[in-house]
Amino acid sequence: MTPLNLPAFDVKVKKSEGKVFIFDSVRKKYVALTPEEWVRQHVVNYLVQHRFYPKSLFRIEGSLNYNRLQKRSDILIYDRAGKPWMLIECKSYSIKLTQRAFNQAAIYNMTVGAKYVAVSNGMVHYCCLAPGPGAAAEFLDEFPEFEEN
Repeated sequence: MTPLNLPAFDVKVKKSEGKVFIFDSVRKKYVALTPEEWVRQHVVNYLVQHRFYPKSLFRIEGSLNYNRLQKRSDILIYDRAGKPWMLIECKSYSIKLTQRAFNQAAIYNMTVGAKYVAVSNGMVHYCCLAPGPGAAAEFLDEFPEFEEN
């Protein structure tokens, strides 16, 4: 897979029936290795190992409902009180991040209500303080420190 603009880590992969799988340390199982999953696993590793986010507060590919449609958020991180704290949308490293990716994350966050929203393709990462209704997003220079409250 393509090297990303995130720290490398000891990736556990296996091959079965001609397919490659990567170990997801949050879900504690092997999942199909797609370009998007490659990015997701690097983002999770970065946040847990380098930004010290508690892995126990991550939910990967959790379901959510939007306008009666069943959707999946890539990464949802909760605060210690169990409230959504950060929603992260991951795209393949080969996909340029456009307004469409931000719109998708913002739409998901209308259901979730996280404090922060982020989008990453593994090469470029954007994180912002989620805006209230009618307000503009406040973009951050990097992922925020995890708030212990």
